[in-house]
Parts: sequence; C-alpha cells; structure tokens
Amino acid sequence: MAGDALLQVEDLRTYFHTRGGVVRAVDGVSFDIRKGETLGIVGESGSGKSVACYSLLRLIPQPPGRFESGRAMFDGTDLLHCSDEELRKIRGNRLSMIFQDPMTSLNPYMRIGEQLIEPLLLHRDVSRDDAWQQGVAALRDVGIQDGEKRMRSYPHEFSGGMRQRVMIAMALITRPELLIADEPTTALDVTVQAQILELIRKMQCELGSAVIFITHDIGIVSSFCDRVLVMYAGRIIETAPTAQLFYEPKHPYNQALQRAIPALNAKGRDLYTIPGAPPDVSKPMRGCPFAPRCEYAQEKCVTSKIELWDVAPNHRSACLRVKLGEIDLTPAERPDTSAVEDPVRA
Repeated sequence: MAGDALLQVEDLRTYFHTRGGVVRAVDGVSFDIRKGETLGIVGESGSGKSVACYSLLRLIPQPPGRFESGRAMFDGTDLLHCSDEELRKIRGNRLSMIFQDPMTSLNPYMRIGEQLIEPLLLHRDVSRDDAWQQGVAALRDVGIQDGEKRMRSYPHEFSGGMRQRVMIAMALITRPELLIADEPTTALDVTVQAQILELIRKMQCELGSAVIFITHDIGIVSSFCDRVLVMYAGRIIETAPTAQLFYEPKHPYNQALQRAIPALNAKGRDLYTIPGAPPDVSKPMRGCPFAPRCEYAQEKCVTSKIELWDVAPNHRSACLRVKLGEIDLTPAERPDTSAVEDPVRA
C-alpha cells in the first residue's frame, strides 16, 4: 500500500449470513487510491463492486451483513471501526457517494431542495439562504436550468435521468475529497454523461479529489480512469493502469470481458459470450473462481491457493498460469477502445 494514499483498504471481507448459508459478497479485497486519482472498478453484476464500496460507508445492513475482517483507512481514520460520530463527520462531507438507484435514494416525502441542501446545513457553517443558492447552482452544474422551481419539486415530478442528476448534485455539493460513483451515468444520454464527467473532472482539478468509479461502460473506463480493478466473485482478479489493462490483459476473465464488447466485434461476426455462469459465492472456493468458465484452466487452477501476484510493473493478476509464464494473454491485435462510444469525447 502506498504511504501517501488517501484511502487504504486492506483484506476487506463482507459476508451476509442468511438462512441459506454464508454469502461471501466481498472476500479479501485490498486496494488504495491517492488524491486526484480516478480508480475504476469493473466486473459482472454480482461481483461485489457495489457491496465493497457500501462497506466503506458502513451502509451494509447488519444483520444479515457482517464485516468479517479488514480495515479502511481514510486519512488516518478506520471507516470500518470508528465511532458513529466520527463516521457522520466524514460521510456525506469529505466522502460522498452517488447511488445507483436514485428513486430509492431520494425521500419521496421531501422536496428536492430540502434534500439537496441537507449536507451543507449539517457539515458547513452556512445560512439556509446561502445553502439554498448553492443548491440552485449545483442543479445548474448538472444540467437542470430552472433550479429555483425544481428545488421546490418532489422526486416523483422528475424523470429518471433528472433524479440521477439530483443525486450527483447532492454528492458534489460539499466538494468531497473522495467521491464514490456507483453507475452514475447509467440513466443519462451521451451528451449529459459528458457534462457530468467534465463536472467531476473539474472538481478533481480544483480540489485534488479522488474518485472511485463503478461502471459497466468500457468507454468511460478507457478514457476516464487512471487505474482499474477487475472484480469477480467478490475478489479482485486483476489490477493495472488503464492502458495496460486493455492492451496487456493478464487474466482470462479480463480478456473474456474485452472479447464480449459488441463495439469491438467485427460486423457480421457472432457476439462472444462468456460460457457458464458466475459461481455460487455461498460455497467456499480454494482455487480460481473463474476456472469453471476458463478455456485455459487446469487442475492446479482449482486446487491451488490463488492470490494477487505481481506479473508486470504496476500490474497484478490472480491467474496462476500467467504467473508461471505458461500462457500469454496479450491480444494479437490491440483492442481499439476508441470504437466504443466515449461520452467524454462525444
């Protein structure tokens, strides 16, 4: 872990204890992020991306959730073990999150303005009038022009895309040091996506803020993120700077994800799909969780203990055969990620 990191996560394990067994949603995740850095987290649905970040904010319901191990050091404070009072001073202030589903994150009984200015009233020494004007400006920044009117509206009066913009404005209004964005542009068209991403970048330039960006959009990852973590079955299976991750894959799952991108397939060619289904994380796995779906898997991949190994400078992989030098996953032709619709350049 880097000593100058803003956030250091070590051996995070978040399990859900259910009647059907123990679900290992996040199983030994470690990473760090520095000030001003953008860290992308990608993977299939159910891979543990959102649960890992919800854990950092202690938003996992307990029970059935439980933090089995680990720590998350944010500027000297362990988010997983600090007091509720300490966490309240950080959460929504120095560390904010854009949630994936704005309809369930906004209170349907409160006007938008009241919800938007609440972080300012709680964490900043400002008058209600000043907070209200900052709220209007925040809505304008995310593309909602009639802010005065919209501040007095209720969530049901907004479209899904506008609710998403409100959530983004609410997360950015305190100008946090670390922003966690969980699929923040899913409900937005390409033009608004570009506007939101530029707003986040502007905040990073002004404040040196760090961003954890959870997404399925490979175009955003390739152009917006500095480093990428690839998650599978609650674990990190590869991590590298963005260009290395795309051009020099070191895990078969990462290679398969890239092969499955429709925009990178030649016209007329059948779309590639990863065979099989994700594993049942309620069952213990000693070996590689991707082995049952991997074309390179051997018996040792199932029986050996798997961990993240250094396989190249600044590049780590959880593939045993790559570590041993038995397979080379570097594509014969480098993927042209510019073929993917990129909202940053749109």
